[in-house]
Amino acid sequence: MVAQKERELVQEQLEDLRNTCTAGRGSLLPGEEVVSYYPAEMEARADEFGLAGTNVDGTQWKVGDCDIRFPLHSISKVFTYGLALEDNGLDATLDAVGVEPSGDPFNSITFDDVHNRPFNPMINAGALVAANLVKGSSKEERVERLLERYRAYTGNPELAVDQQILDEQLVSNDRNLGLSYLMRSLGMLSGDIDDNLYVYLSACSITVTTPELSVMAATLANGGVNPLTGDSALHREHLRTVISVMSMCGMYDAAGEWAHDVGIPAKSGVSGGIMGTLPRYFGLGVYSPGLDRHGNSVRGVAVCRELSRRFGLHVFADPSESRFGRVAQPDTLQA
Repeated sequence: MVAQKERELVQEQLEDLRNTCTAGRGSLLPGEEVVSYYPAEMEARADEFGLAGTNVDGTQWKVGDCDIRFPLHSISKVFTYGLALEDNGLDATLDAVGVEPSGDPFNSITFDDVHNRPFNPMINAGALVAANLVKGSSKEERVERLLERYRAYTGNPELAVDQQILDEQLVSNDRNLGLSYLMRSLGMLSGDIDDNLYVYLSACSITVTTPELSVMAATLANGGVNPLTGDSALHREHLRTVISVMSMCGMYDAAGEWAHDVGIPAKSGVSGGIMGTLPRYFGLGVYSPGLDRHGNSVRGVAVCRELSRRFGLHVFADPSESRFGRVAQPDTLQA
């Protein structure tokens, strides 16, 4: 386990980061600003800001509003894709959805025309295909299989779909509906469109806390095994694929900027959540509802950028720059 002195050092750094990024609604660089909230009424809760980290040995840090539950929205795409890989294997999944960054907004109606598939599973088109690949005899069974897997990631056996959020999603879903019918006409989707949308949006409507999100990320960092419970949530053979796609496509159409500036595989959601995974080290969860023009949390991006800089967490950073590795890596961790 992380020594007490080192644990306190990380806690102090995280508290300082949160305080720094709270000023000015989280803008650390000129030109950064909150441009929207989703849904719009979240502006009334603009001050909410939670930050949590979970090490692969189970050590956890919490700062700020860590008891607030928020929907996963697009962050769910990571875990639905993982189950699709397990159900179908890598080759069949790649036939249905690619791994290339699209360069377009998450809800764009664009496809990889050469391979007749969505570009990647982190945009809506690809996520709808990934949901379509999850096996089950009914939409309810498919949702239950996803829920059981998400519970393994979080360690929370009571994790559930927020029915109110799901109902709201189902009545304001024209774009995904149109996208689904178009993809079915092109042979990218099969089966009942409404059922598949129900599965996809149910996953998006699962609510978590910031610490739970950090445990989900730490599970990915820990070879697919939840560091708090020891439960397996993802077969190890699919970890590289899932984390690679997060790294290249996880931050909407700001993925390249994120990879350059922050360098931590991550996925964001329009509820204001960001999940970051540093394999073999730790998982990070951030929540703040104010969004930038890409749909990413302004404070979340700011705190992750500064965290990466202070601790040398960029995946391509010189190892001598990394302080978190010396603080957080357990002696017993196996490569």
